[in-house]
Amino acid sequence: MSLSERKKEINCRRKRRAQLAKMKSKLATLDAAGKALYAEKLRRMTPGAEQLIRDWGLED
Repeated sequence: MSLSERKKEINCRRKRRAQLAKMKSKLATLDAAGKALYAEKLRRMTPGAEQLIRDWGLED
């Protein structure tokens, strides 16, 4: 039996939240190139990426 569309959305949202938490925990060890790479990953991953990039200080 397949998942309903709402369940798919919820699963994607939970996975995205877990990925963001993991990314945020690794921020302290990144250099400038790594931060730029993370900013690009965030832009592909979530619609609210620009706010996260500002909050996390990835780009000025």
